[in-house]
Amino acid sequence: MAQWSLLTNHANVLLCITGEPDIRLRDLAARVNISERAVKRIVADLERAGYLERERHGRRNHYQVNTSATVEGPLAQGLQLGALIAALLPMIAGAI
Repeated sequence: MAQWSLLTNHANVLLCITGEPDIRLRDLAARVNISERAVKRIVADLERAGYLERERHGRRNHYQVNTSATVEGPLAQGLQLGALIAALLPMIAGAI
């Protein structure tokens, strides 16, 4: 039987970036346990949705989470991303 997780890969990537804004995609992929290609696609999705901004620092990227962005979805409509991260991050701080 396939194993599932309550938090999606998108959520896991976003939480890891919140905890370490200068993380490399390779390291992020290892931490979330998905391919580097999947991480690249997820980061692009998060940027398009307005949850994340990327800035080049030399050869590296620096990510900024847009905590004022509102979360999409029928139940979370209007919830600010920062409030969601603030609720989740302390509970998983040791894991990231």
